[in-house]
Formats: sequence, structure tokens, C-alpha cells
Amino acid sequence: QVQLVESGGGLVQSGGSLRLSCAASGRTFSSYAMGWFRQAPGKEREFVAAINRSSGTTYYTDSVKGRFTISRDNAKNTVYLQMNSLKPEDTAVYYCAAKPRLGSMLASNEYDYWGQGTQVTVSS
Repeated sequence: QVQLVESGGGLVQSGGSLRLSCAASGRTFSSYAMGWFRQAPGKEREFVAAINRSSGTTYYTDSVKGRFTISRDNAKNTVYLQMNSLKPEDTAVYYCAAKPRLGSMLASNEYDYWGQGTQVTVSS
């Protein structure tokens, strides 16, 4: 069982930056791949970024490549999402999620544990 708590969301102007954090409970954090997803009003939840257990491989949706960076600190049981050059279309509730099994890193149904979400609002 893993409990996830996101923080770091807020209101930022277009072109600005935010760093989201996701703190995980439990002693097995390093055994989970971790992902970030987002959901804008009226839209389905979509994949943003993911990182494997050892931080060796990262994955990004095309719209955030070159702007967002996912990282993790297994000693601190925390995964991060550094978001730069933010755009109004990045506005959404951002969720972190933990995936205990092999399989697609991009599919939300592969993730067993989810945080409560943190709001990111980018003004134009």
C-alpha cells in the first residue's frame, strides 16, 4: 500500500515555472515506477510524464517535452515534476501515481495508487 500526497501547485503567469512534489508513504517507494497525469476541466485524464524505478528512463507526452522534467529521490520517497515555460493549456489538476508492475508507463489503468491532486493554473 502506498499513499501519495502532491504539493507545489498554484497560479503562475504564462512562461513561468512551478515544481510539483509527490511524497510517498511506505518503505517500498523504490519498487514503484511513478507517473504524473493531469486533468483539465471537461477533459479526460491524460499522461504527462513517468519515471522508472531506478530513475534511468523517463517518458513524456509530446506537448511537454523540453519544458517538463520528472525526477525522483528514492531516499526521500519523493517524485518531482519541474515545469518550465508554462502555457495556459497546461492548466489542470495534476496527479501523481504509483505503478507496481511492468507494463505501459503511459496508461493510467496500469497505476494502482493515486494522490489527491494539486491544481495548476497558468494565466495568459
